[in-house]
Amino acid sequence: MVQAVLKRPFHENQRVCRELCIINPIDVNMPTLISPVSQTCKKMIGCWIFTSGPISLSVSIDRQGYCNGESLPICALIENRSSRLVVPKAVIYQIQTYTAKGKTKIIKQVVASASGNVVPSDCSSRWNGNALQIPPVSPSILNSDILKVEYLLAVIVQIPGAKNLEVQIPLVISTDGHGSHRFNMSRRSVVDTRLLYPTFTLPDVAEAPPSYAEVVSEEQFEEHRTSICQPQPDWLLDGPATTYIQQFRLQPPPSYSEIYPTEH
Repeated sequence: MVQAVLKRPFHENQRVCRELCIINPIDVNMPTLISPVSQTCKKMIGCWIFTSGPISLSVSIDRQGYCNGESLPICALIENRSSRLVVPKAVIYQIQTYTAKGKTKIIKQVVASASGNVVPSDCSSRWNGNALQIPPVSPSILNSDILKVEYLLAVIVQIPGAKNLEVQIPLVISTDGHGSHRFNMSRRSVVDTRLLYPTFTLPDVAEAPPSYAEVVSEEQFEEHRTSICQPQPDWLLDGPATTYIQQFRLQPPPSYSEIYPTEH
């Protein structure tokens, strides 16, 4: 924010403020952002003779670069070998860091979260691509000395009576709200143009058109002829064009021939 102050003797100062939007162009198609990432951690519950067993957590995502509105699929494996009930949870944090005059201020807030089912003792739970929707948030700012905006994916296993087990993976949100990753996906897939523009071949010998009997049945023709023979109202007989149209409707077409009558 930029602030201009007009100092006036014996009067209150006048201030005008204007906000500045800082955008750092980020390409989420960089090799470091499109590579899969996985992390694993393990923790023992209890100590000495009161040890009840370990709890392990393995998390993997297909990439680190995303755009607003995209879904983040999370694959995780939670193994609970302890005697307690644990609950997994996935959270996306936004971390804002401000630095000025030798002081630093950090604001951390949750922008998206999802909880899993309870994992009983001596059981395992697997997430096969559970999706977490990325809301409309500001893009990442990573190259500024005074202002940083970072994102973090945290998969947490909540353990009653003990410190939670947590895996953290950094995320990068692109400046392109329409999905810059689509360009990278288009390079991976090949579209068969034959499916989009099918080709048609004409037969060598022309086929004769269908016969009149195949198009109009005898019942339909008799019903129409009976209706034509019935007396018509005066207002309908005023226009000869309507009479001609009704008269020749459903009449058989001329006989088909592949040789013109003028040819010898």
